[in-house]
Amino acid sequence: MPAASISIRPLLKQDGELYKVHRLEALQQHPEAFAASYEEEKSQSVQSFEERLSSSNAITFGAFAGDELTGSVTLFRESKVKMQHKAYLFAMYVSEEHRGKGIAKTLINEAIKKARECSDIEQLYLTVMSENHSAKRLYESYGFKTYGVETNALKVDGAYYDEDHMMLILRH
Repeated sequence: MPAASISIRPLLKQDGELYKVHRLEALQQHPEAFAASYEEEKSQSVQSFEERLSSSNAITFGAFAGDELTGSVTLFRESKVKMQHKAYLFAMYVSEEHRGKGIAKTLINEAIKKARECSDIEQLYLTVMSENHSAKRLYESYGFKTYGVETNALKVDGAYYDEDHMMLILRH
């Protein structure tokens, strides 16, 4: 399915169940890529996912092929006065069968566009597993720069994973 047949929109409270299934797939398929674990989130209620999607500080964008949620990314805005110039991208995931179709690029585009629309957001941050070279190339193509590496950031089943901390300056 070409990226042209993918639609992107913010996920709403009523998408909670759909998002839970998608999120659990991400955590199960790539436990090394997320701070949360499948075991922690599988027992959470659909209502807790609905509440996440209703947060005033975050927007989760979903990529849809018809009614199927194929990808998502969350833009989180800081609420503390001294940090309101910052926002974060996290929980980026595209289902395996939909990779290589430009969905991740479309999601990142939408999140950056939204961040730029918010005049108080000056900097955008994210973390990515150091060994995830394709994701790092994608982020670098948008101007993100690595400003640090956290060694042993995550420990999954006894294995350690480093994370690159990346930043994009939107405005000064």
